Amino acid sequence: MTYGDYPKEYDASKHGPYDPARYYGKPDTPFGQVKLNELGAWLSRRQKTPSAVLGACSRAWWRWQHKYVQPKKVSMAPFYQVLVGSMTFFYFINYGKITHHRNYKYH
Repeated sequence: MTYGDYPKEYDASKHGPYDPARYYGKPDTPFGQVKLNELGAWLSRRQKTPSAVLGACSRAWWRWQHKYVQPKKVSMAPFYQVLVGSMTFFYFINYGKITHHRNYKYH
């Protein structure tokens, strides 16, 4: 599969218009319904290639876009989500510098 092509599982006559937020492969048990004794087999059925990981990230991105950013009546939710996400990200990358500025009582 090259970048920019449709997934090989996608069939326009069967699936209709292409939706980038949908997985067109063989359906499997959702993670929330997997029992503990089936977890190893469920993980072994996952594709662990870089293109599969990028595809999963792309589908998650488009699901978020369709739910929060692209509706006709958009709320402030996507802006707050980006704000909180960026605040959390910058907190973690600067955590080492923040810990050196703690005020301790030495008595």
